[in-house]
Amino acid sequence: MLDGELRGVYEDRRVTVASFLRQWLEAKKEELAPNTYAGYAACVERDLIPAFGHYRLPDLRPKHIARWIAAQRKAKRGKVTVYRIVSTLRNALNTAVRSWGLRYNPAKHSVPARPRAAERTCWTPDQAATFLRHGAEQYADQLTDLFEVMLGTGMRRGEILALHWSDVHLMDRKLYVRWTLAAIDNGKIHLREPKTEASRAWISLSPRVMAALHRQAALQMNAHPEGRLEGLVFARPDGTPLRPQWVLDQLRKRTAELDLPRIGLHDLRHTAASIMIAEGIPIAIASKTLRHSTLAITINLYGHLLKDSADEAVKALSAALDQADVQQRVTRTGSESAGPLPLAA
Repeated sequence: MLDGELRGVYEDRRVTVASFLRQWLEAKKEELAPNTYAGYAACVERDLIPAFGHYRLPDLRPKHIARWIAAQRKAKRGKVTVYRIVSTLRNALNTAVRSWGLRYNPAKHSVPARPRAAERTCWTPDQAATFLRHGAEQYADQLTDLFEVMLGTGMRRGEILALHWSDVHLMDRKLYVRWTLAAIDNGKIHLREPKTEASRAWISLSPRVMAALHRQAALQMNAHPEGRLEGLVFARPDGTPLRPQWVLDQLRKRTAELDLPRIGLHDLRHTAASIMIAEGIPIAIASKTLRHSTLAITINLYGHLLKDSADEAVKALSAALDQADVQQRVTRTGSESAGPLPLAA
C-alpha cells in the first residue's frame, strides 16, 4: 500500500491475469460490436488464459510472452492469428496501466509485426457479367438480385442483408444504409448501426440495380397482395434474415459452376471498386461511393489499381507544360517582330 502511495500505482497481487482479462472483457462488452467481442472472447478463453492466466498480474513479464510466441511459431501457428492474440493482450494490459493497476505493459513491445494482408481476388468486368447472367438464366431467384445489388453498389455483406424496404426509395433511385447485420459463429443474428458515420449514407442506384429491386418488390407484393413492402428486402420466406454463411455457400456453388476464381462476399465489394477505378472514376468519387471514412483508406486498398491513372496524370502534366512553353515562345516571337512601341505625343 505504501509503495502504491509513493508511485501512484496500486498493483494488487491478488489479481491473476485470468481474472483481470475476464473483468476487462466484461467491461468492453457494451462498447464493442458483437463480432469484435466474440473475437476478443475467443482469444482470451482459448489462448491467453491457458497461456498466462495462472500468473499474478504484476508478475507477467515480456519473456513469458516471448516464449509463448516462439512456441506458437514452432507449432506453425498462423502469423495473423498470433498477431491478433498478442494484440488483444496488449490492449487489455493498456487498460490496467491507464487505470494505475500496473506499472508498465509487458506486452507493449512483444506484438509481432503486423502481417501483410493477402491481396484480394477480384473479378474482371467480363467475369462479373458472366456470373450475373448465369444467375439470371439458371436461377432467377432473390440471390440473383442480391448479387446484382452488391456488385452494382459496392455494399458490404452485412449492409445488404440488413437492408429494409423503408430505406429503399425507388422513385428517387436511391437507398439509405441504416443498418448492418452480424452473425456470431453463423448463429445469433444482430442488427446494429454501421460502425462509422461515413457508412450511414445514401447510395445512388443504376438501372440494373433498380431492375433487381423492382423484381424483389414484385415478388413480395405477389406473396402478400394485401400488404405493403416492409421488413427486409432480402429475407427468408418467414421474413427472418438470410444466414451469411448460406449466402456465401451459394456464391461459391454458382462460381464453381462457371469455373470462375473463388471469391468471398466481401470480394464482390472489392470487385465493384476495382471496376470503378479501372473505368477511370476519380479516386475521390470512388471513395465517396464506397463510403470509406477517409480517402487514405481507399488509396491503401486500391492504390495498386491507380498505375494507369498515374501514367495519364504525368502525361497530362507534361502536355500542359509543353503547351504553356509553346504559347510563351509565340508571344515572345510576336513581341520581337512588332518593334518598339511608339512614344506618346
